[in-house]
Amino acid sequence: MLTRDISLTDCILDLIDNSIDGAWDNAQIPAEEIVRNPIDFDDRSLSGYRIDIDFTDSSFAIRDNCGGITLDDAADYAFTFGRKEGRVDNDFSVGVYGIGMKRAVFKLGSLIDITSTYTESNERQAYKIPINVAAWLKSSSLPWDFDIEESESLEEDGVRIEVTDLADGTQRSFADPTFEGRLVRTLARDYMIPLMHGLEIRVNSRPVVGWEFNLQENENFAPVRLAYNDEGVRVDLIAGMWGTPPDDPSPDEKPRKDDPSGWYIVCNGRVVLGPDTSITTGWGDQLPKWHRQYSGFAGIVVFSSTDPSRLPMTTTKRNVDASSRLYSRAVEKMHEPARAWIDYSNKRKQNLEEAQEAEKGTASVNVFRAAARQEIRVPVISKPASRVRVANVNYAVELVRMQRLQEAIGNINMSYRDAGIAAFEYAYDDLVGD
Repeated sequence: MLTRDISLTDCILDLIDNSIDGAWDNAQIPAEEIVRNPIDFDDRSLSGYRIDIDFTDSSFAIRDNCGGITLDDAADYAFTFGRKEGRVDNDFSVGVYGIGMKRAVFKLGSLIDITSTYTESNERQAYKIPINVAAWLKSSSLPWDFDIEESESLEEDGVRIEVTDLADGTQRSFADPTFEGRLVRTLARDYMIPLMHGLEIRVNSRPVVGWEFNLQENENFAPVRLAYNDEGVRVDLIAGMWGTPPDDPSPDEKPRKDDPSGWYIVCNGRVVLGPDTSITTGWGDQLPKWHRQYSGFAGIVVFSSTDPSRLPMTTTKRNVDASSRLYSRAVEKMHEPARAWIDYSNKRKQNLEEAQEAEKGTASVNVFRAAARQEIRVPVISKPASRVRVANVNYAVELVRMQRLQEAIGNINMSYRDAGIAAFEYAYDDLVGD
């Protein structure tokens, strides 16, 4: 039941979350201070902390130097199910339910060795927890305890988890040559905030370079950036233009590769959703459904709290809890910049030349370094002095026929729209002649 509804990638992210939580604790920065300013990247609080992930089709290991798990935390929290009665967390983390590490290692495989080294009262201590899942499941003792044994210390204070006898699904994924690249891309995006704070993550010795989220600015464009507090949670909202909208928004044209348009939701430094253009972030509710015309718009909402149970995220930390009133109020604020962008993209079609001129000379600014601004700034586009009435033509043809037309025109890379216009002009000249 624990492992049924979680993906392998999510399990690995759960283990990384534990390491990052340890790094923040070990850095000894009060959680309240982080929450007051969660995206100040002149700060390199996590510099020197490192997480190494290594896997083959027969083994998995994750190692960190993030301070380790104390014996008390191992006995009272990390290796029990749920949270001990009376335990109150007051930290900057994403651990809420007390099942992340257990669920992750059980999903990975059946033979598990966990070693922790930590310093307490100026004395280094170490222990290990070997788990044979098959034998453990047969245990009739309740609660289901894990054996804690003495161990030699690791080179640095931290945690090492090694898993063998991999589950069939885990083995297949690790054998897939594309899995590593997909995992690295996910980590680069989901942990862009800790990575910007100086954290290092490596996958099979391959460094993870944090994803850069940039918006465009000039005298005509500027992103909104505002912050407020709601139910003990700080909310930062930043949104604007990451790139120019498509000049031809026809839905049958190919979208831009890796289009980052849409909303991103972050909880205590972890991206839990994005890029999203669904009803979850307001599209198709009080706003129109997402259309390719709106490409070029991107926004991020960062929720930060010393009480992670207040954060609007699901147990897998890969989506938002849309029923959260806190989140619903944030969506209302997200509507405003999105609506401004929709209005701009509508007017842009009426006077494309003026819009393209306004879009020139923009400079990329990291989304987290944008200046405070209560509203998104977009240019005011004037209506053309006179408009020729037009007829819109939209129809589908067999792909092979379209490709033959492109070849006949002499440009196999031209857009379907341009090929259709060329065919119309040719037919019009031949039939009408004026």
